[in-house]
This record gives sequence, structure tokens and C-alpha cells, in this order.
Amino acid sequence: MNQKLIQWSEKNYHDLPWRKNRSLYTTLVSEIMLQQTTVATVLKKFNSFILKYPTIQSLAEISEEEMLRAWEGLGYYRRARNLLSAAQEITLNYAGEIPLDFNQLIAIKGIGEYTANALLAIGANKKALALDANLERVIARYYHLTSFKGPLLQKDIYQKFQNGEICQNIHELGPRQMNEALMDLGRVICKANTAACEICPLQRSCMASRLDPLSLPLKKSSPDKEKHVLHLLRVIVIKGDKFACYQKADHQWLAGQFELPTFTLHSTDQNFSQYPELKNAEDLTYLPYVQTAITKYKIYNHILLADQEELGFLTKPLKFFDLGDIHLSTASQKCINFLLKKP
Repeated sequence: MNQKLIQWSEKNYHDLPWRKNRSLYTTLVSEIMLQQTTVATVLKKFNSFILKYPTIQSLAEISEEEMLRAWEGLGYYRRARNLLSAAQEITLNYAGEIPLDFNQLIAIKGIGEYTANALLAIGANKKALALDANLERVIARYYHLTSFKGPLLQKDIYQKFQNGEICQNIHELGPRQMNEALMDLGRVICKANTAACEICPLQRSCMASRLDPLSLPLKKSSPDKEKHVLHLLRVIVIKGDKFACYQKADHQWLAGQFELPTFTLHSTDQNFSQYPELKNAEDLTYLPYVQTAITKYKIYNHILLADQEELGFLTKPLKFFDLGDIHLSTASQKCINFLLKKP
């Protein structure tokens, strides 16, 4: 690792908003937003989110429903709940001050090992590695580590880091600068399926660049994942300006979000039980649909516009909501947009 890497990172990515006016709180927000989400997507949300909730205390005061609405567009809504839980616990137990002890951090609901290390390294500029997929890949290639990708490689990296075998000059370069530069490198140059070694600031000292960088990190072969097809019926019932919806239970997909009344028409997965099944409803599969996907399921969302009196198969009375007051699932919103001819 060298100063050239830091200079490259700061020249190109210093203007990212979470790297300006930095605090432990903004680091917590940005790091949770950036997990499994692209920088381009987070750029659209970060500033407005911080403007609306400028302190950890202001975030801790909101409801889960408001949090989910504020998170719209970022996906992976479990992260929104994790951030809210962390904010509430830090406000309650630490008077709103984020602790800087690793064991205290990982004991907070909503903060795992990665987020704890990110808060220490990036937020507080303390010696730590925020080991995300980018750092894992770059470090494996740079030092030619041959443990299999995942827990084994992560354990190997952490052990070598603690023993001073890798990233030895982290204090000289700065923990924050090194972590962010390695993230940038993995995101832009040293990618999973491409490696632009000719423009990499670490090329001369990288062990993998002399061999085959794409061969690392090593991956275990895995069996093909099981795939299934779902045909669902999404029922749209409108009363004035409000739509019939229901809130998903904690044990269901998209827990806490709202959906249109939904029924299973057909599933290739015999164990599928997320929605009640409509018997003898093959004709409904000819209704128009929008296509979505979740986990192992390819989903055809068939759309039925109906009056409440027509829905004899409903087992519970309908509740109507203004869509601006609830967090509606992406699939349900797509069905409504299709009906209203919105893009």
C-alpha cells in the first residue's frame, strides 16, 4: 500500500457527500446505505436523508413506517430497520454518542462487525479494516491470499491484519484514507469480473497483477440454485383516492411494508405459502401482468381491477389507505403504475 493509492482516491472521490462534514452519525448512515447498494443510488438519497434527520436523536424519534418511506429507492429494507434500531439504542443507552469500542458496537442491535469496523476506521480514523466485498477482493489479490472467498478468507485477512502481516503502514497512510481508497479501488478498477491493472496505483506491488488477478479470490463451486415461477393475483380496489392494502407481518416477505390484496394463482414451488391460494383460478392467469423477482422466484403479477362487492373470495374486510401515508411494496406500486399508465 502506498501514498499513490491515497492520492488517487482523494483526487477522484473526495467530493462524495459522506466524506464531507463527516461525523460518526453520517458515517453510520452512509455505511449502512452503501451495503449492497451502488454509490450512484446512495448519492440520490444521502443528502436529503441527512437534511431531514440531521442527528441520531432526530432519527431515533421516528416510527418504523416513516423510516421505510424515507428509505424508498435504496432497497433491502432490513437495513433501514437496522439503522433505526441502532439509532434508538444509541440514543437510549449512550445519550446519542456512538461508542468507539468494538465489543460495545457489535452488541447494539442493527450494527454488525462490518459496520462496527467502518465506524472505527472511517468514522473515527482508528486502526480497523471495514472488510466489505471490495476490500476482501483487493486485499486477496494484492497479497495473493488463497483462502476461499467468504468467512475463511475474511478470517485469514483479519488474522494477518492483527498480526501485522498485511496493511502494515495503515497508521502512516491513515486508517480512514486506506479503507476508503481500497473501497474505491475495488469499486472502480479491481472489480470482480474485470481488473484494469494498467491504471491501478498498486500495480507494481500487487502480487496478482503479475499472474491472473481474476483468479482471486478463490471461489468454491456451488450447485445451481433452485428457481421457481409464481403467478400472483394483485387486486386493485379504489375508494376515492385511496387503495385497498394490507401490511405484511414480521414473518413474511417485505415485513412491515404494505401490499395490494394478493393471492397465489400458481406456483412451481409446492411449499410456497406467502399468500393464500385461489383454487380453480387458471383463467385469471390471462390477465395483464408486470414481472418482478425476489430470491429464487420469477413472479408474474397479474392485475385485477375490481369493486369490493365482486371479491367474494376475500376472507378479511378491506382497509383503504392514501399511498402517500404508507410504504408500498415495489411490486404493488408497479401494478398500480401499470393500471394508471405511469412509467
